[in-house]
Amino acid sequence: MAFGVYVHIPFCASRCDYCAFATWTDRHHLFDAYASACRREIEQAELPPASSVYFGGGTPSLLPVELLASILDAIRRHADAEVTVECNPDSVSPDALVAYDAAGVNRLSFGAQSTAAHVLASLGRSHHAGDLQRAVGWARDAGFATFNVDLIFGAVGESTDDWARTLEDVLVLEPPHVSAYALTVEAATPLAREPARHPDDDDQAEKYAMADGVLGAAGLVNYEISNWARPGHECRHNLLYWEQGDYRGIGCAAHSHQRGHRWWNVRTPERYIAAVDAGRSPVAAGEQLDDAEQRLEGLQLALRTTAGIPDDVLPADPALDALVDRAGGRARLTVQGRLLANEVAVRLLS
Repeated sequence: MAFGVYVHIPFCASRCDYCAFATWTDRHHLFDAYASACRREIEQAELPPASSVYFGGGTPSLLPVELLASILDAIRRHADAEVTVECNPDSVSPDALVAYDAAGVNRLSFGAQSTAAHVLASLGRSHHAGDLQRAVGWARDAGFATFNVDLIFGAVGESTDDWARTLEDVLVLEPPHVSAYALTVEAATPLAREPARHPDDDDQAEKYAMADGVLGAAGLVNYEISNWARPGHECRHNLLYWEQGDYRGIGCAAHSHQRGHRWWNVRTPERYIAAVDAGRSPVAAGEQLDDAEQRLEGLQLALRTTAGIPDDVLPADPALDALVDRAGGRARLTVQGRLLANEVAVRLLS
C-alpha cells in the first residue's frame, strides 16, 4: 500500500523574493539538533514502510549529507521506494551526490527556475545559469537515472525568448522530468510588496502553452497541470498527494494526512526541536474532513491530473466545452482548461 513520508528541511543560504515557505537563512547552528529531532519524531511515530520519501524545504541539499542520511536511515521503506532530495544547483557537489546515492536516494529535484541570468536575479535566486548543467552532469556521473528540473515562468523582465531559451537549455540536458510553475505572489514576500514586479496573466498563459508544446514535442508527457515526464519517471510521491493518499510529514511546518484527517507541525525549528526534546507532540493543529468534503477534495485533486474525473460530476455546459475533453466517461482538462483549473473546479460544487 502506498504511503509517503515528507521531511521538511527549513534551512536556506538565502531567501528568494517569491518564497513564503517555512525557511530560515540564519539557523544553520540548528543542523544537528534538528536532524536529531526528526529522527526522534520518526521513531516515536512507528510509521508503516514508506513507498516514497521526499526531502523538501528550504534547501535540503544544504544539510550535511551525513545528517540527511541519518534521517533517511530512520525511515522504514520498501525496497523499491522512491527517495527524492530537492537540491539547489549551487549547493551540491560530486561527493555529496555520490553519498546521496550510497544512502539510498534515487531521485533528485533541481530548483533551476530559469537559465537566464537576469531572470534568476529578478527572482532572488543565488545560483548562476551554468550551475544546472554542471549539477546534472555530476548527478549522472553519480548514477542517478531519474531527476527533475524545476522551473518558474512569468517573472517581470522575462521575455518569451528568455523562456524559450530556458526550455531549450533544459531539454539539452535530456531530463526525465520537468516541472514548470507560474510565478505566484505570496503575502508578506518582497515580491508582494512590489506591484510593478507582479506577473501578467496573459504572459503566463502564453508561456504555459509554449512549455506544454515544447516539452510534449520532446517526449515529456503532461501528467499533472505543472508536471511533464518521460514514461516511468513520474514523481510517485507527488502522485500520492494528487490521489489523496496517506502521508506523514516530519519536521517543522510539515503536513500529514490519513484518511481525511489532516494535521501540521509547529512552524519554527526552535519550537519543533523543543517540543520533540521534551517528549511533547510537535503538532500545532489539525482538521477532519467529512465524507462530502473528502469526495470534493478528491475530485479537485484528480482534475489536475490526466486521469481526470468522472464525466457526470461536471454539468453539461457549453462554457466548459473548450476547457474539458469528455471521452470514455471521463472529463479531462484541455490545455486551456489547465490554465483555468480553479474555475472548472468551482463547477464541481454545483
